[in-house]
Amino acid sequence: MTAKAFSSLPLHSDLLHNLTSLGYEEMTEIQAQSLPHILQGKDLIGQGKTGSGKTAAFGLGLLNKLNVKKFRIQTVVLCPTRELADQVAKELRKLARTIHNIKILTLCGGVPFGPQVDSLEHGAHIIVGTPGRIEDHLGRNTLTLNDVDTLVLDEADRMLEMGFQASLDNIISQIPSDRQTLLFSATYPKQIQAIANKIMRTPEMVAAESEHTSQTIAQHFFQVDNDVERIDAIRLLLLANKPETSIVFCNTKREVQVVADALNNFGFSAVSLHGDLEQRDRDQTLVRFSNNSASIMVATDVAARGLDIANLDAVFNYQIAHDSEVHIHRIGRTGRAGSKGIACTLFSDKESYKVGLLEDYLNRSIEGELLPDASVLNNTPIKPKMTTIQLDAGKKQKIRPGDILGALTGENGIEGNQVGKIQLGATWAYVAVEQSVVNKALRKLSQDKLKGKNVRTRQITD
Repeated sequence: MTAKAFSSLPLHSDLLHNLTSLGYEEMTEIQAQSLPHILQGKDLIGQGKTGSGKTAAFGLGLLNKLNVKKFRIQTVVLCPTRELADQVAKELRKLARTIHNIKILTLCGGVPFGPQVDSLEHGAHIIVGTPGRIEDHLGRNTLTLNDVDTLVLDEADRMLEMGFQASLDNIISQIPSDRQTLLFSATYPKQIQAIANKIMRTPEMVAAESEHTSQTIAQHFFQVDNDVERIDAIRLLLLANKPETSIVFCNTKREVQVVADALNNFGFSAVSLHGDLEQRDRDQTLVRFSNNSASIMVATDVAARGLDIANLDAVFNYQIAHDSEVHIHRIGRTGRAGSKGIACTLFSDKESYKVGLLEDYLNRSIEGELLPDASVLNNTPIKPKMTTIQLDAGKKQKIRPGDILGALTGENGIEGNQVGKIQLGATWAYVAVEQSVVNKALRKLSQDKLKGKNVRTRQITD
């Protein structure tokens, strides 16, 4: 499809100027297909994978119609996970930089309820959140949605998979029916069609074709007989391909932990991501993987959906996904932004039915390739370049990234190029430093004061 300029759309001039300053010149496929309908006020179902640009598609639509002088909640964006909600809110704030006095509020679980109530009392224009927490606020009468004219369901398929149907029904029943509803989903199962029929008015449908080709993603398939062989196969493939960053997808939470533990026992640096993790452990896992302090993330599809992970070298499927579209979504994590990636999928005779479905979907035959031979066992597992230090102080203590960087690189400190990502929360901060200088960095942070105070620090390890 021919790319189109954002300037061809009837967008407010301040939004267009901001898009130019952000370097957004041409629309992605999902944006070019959906924005004309969205700007006309139509309901829309958009199908596109993570990274297709759908957040900017619905974001520009809702910002273009927003009345900033009307200090009421006008838009609700529902997301399946806190991580995706945070990511969406961040993108919306970036798109709204030229709109003065706009307030975008995130309402998610895993964080204290009280501060959210305080924020709501001061009002907001846009709410981005998870169904469970938004439903909690509605039940306690700390949130009203009487003025909402736009509802966005982002990653709707995953919200249904995670069991949010009842919560969605409750929330939507409290939003005026005279609204615009935008539903985005990577896959389009029957449940999505059912919910669309119930809550949408003659929606337009658009679908961005998968851009993953054999030129950007090399797909390989390997046959195994049992779970022991699966673990051994993953180990051989990791040692042979030596990806600096990779995800291993499993179909169940139990398998995630089993595979992560096994890989760590083999000397790899692996973290696990699944629904049973406490929020603090989940946050630390995501921080460590995103700042290159862990080389491998082992995850379920639901846990990994919506994560903004760039520059992923490889994807490994411990089993074939339950759905062929989910398989495409998984492998689409690598080979993004024009880079090359590999996707390796394991299967057994018991999965012959799913293999057949995948063959039809990919329009190719699938035969097991030869696994790397045992000589690769002499290779040393790739170790992450960085390690993560946690500080027990954050935004509430007026800590800024520059304060942490300055403390690390001050007199007798480490070099600036040995410091990686710095991430701040309300009462915590994470900083990545090169493995070779972690002890020096810990000493420097423990000896020097931040904002005139001693701050407790520690290295995050497996």
